[in-house]
Amino acid sequence: MTSTNPKSPLAALSGLLCFVLVVGGVSGLLHEWFGWIRFMGFLRFLAPDGYEIYSYVVMIVLGLAIGAAGDALTRRE
Repeated sequence: MTSTNPKSPLAALSGLLCFVLVVGGVSGLLHEWFGWIRFMGFLRFLAPDGYEIYSYVVMIVLGLAIGAAGDALTRRE
């Protein structure tokens, strides 16, 4: 069965951005704590030296907030 209301491009973009930030933040934290799993390593350029853990936590929280906003946008339509 298919859905009758297609997802808006803004909601799809927010879902993609949510995925990239959450997965990149989690993989960055795993890399900082355990030294392995460098997945989506391009996000390390967003983290300033000395504040990597805080930056990855902010990325995760920001990704979840963007995902919630995209979900609210989809439900409103």
